[in-house]
Amino acid sequence: MTLRVLIADDQALVRSGLRTILEDEPDLEVVGEAEDGAHAVELARRREADVVLMDIRMPRMDGLEATRLLAGPGVADPVDVLVLTTFDLDDYVFGALRAGAAGFLLKDAPPQVLIDAIRSVGAGHGLIAPEVTRRLIARFAEVSPAAERATELEELSPREHEVLLQIARGRSNAEIAAALVVEESTIKSHVSRLLSKLGCSSRVQAVILAYEVGLVTPGGQPGELG
Repeated sequence: MTLRVLIADDQALVRSGLRTILEDEPDLEVVGEAEDGAHAVELARRREADVVLMDIRMPRMDGLEATRLLAGPGVADPVDVLVLTTFDLDDYVFGALRAGAAGFLLKDAPPQVLIDAIRSVGAGHGLIAPEVTRRLIARFAEVSPAAERATELEELSPREHEVLLQIARGRSNAEIAAALVVEESTIKSHVSRLLSKLGCSSRVQAVILAYEVGLVTPGGQPGELG
């Protein structure tokens, strides 16, 4: 399946660079470029984009509002949004994730990491850049405590609760399956059910919830989120 990708960034040079990276991939098709959030929303709908690479700081409408309109709660036909960010935009990233973004990635990520991220988001897995996850999610938990949301976990079965913990530690379905000694297809089913029970649109949203309720905390060992 070919993923239809829209690039939204107010800098023409950035858009051109991203297009050059993606055009060599047979399973990725760049269906348009937008210079601001309003144009991104309109073009994503008109060109039927599967994934939008979204900058945050743009004129007319920023990437946060554009993400909310494309992927936020109540959107009838959501489009997957992958936010491209830098360290100094932490607050915007938190807002974008809450608005429904499927993930975020640093702008200086290697080309292959970007390509893999688009494929991951397009496949419904979501993605948080490994090199920034601990910092961003830890800060998110510290500045936005929401212990009252812990009741949302009560609907999960013990196994789903365990899978959520593994997701929050940044582990893939295959890694979780190996750790729990079950088939990967079984983990996929658990993930689908727990996301539905929690009202989360992606694994990224589930990670945020896990941090907000204290299921995982900052300061874990290397390779773990908590």
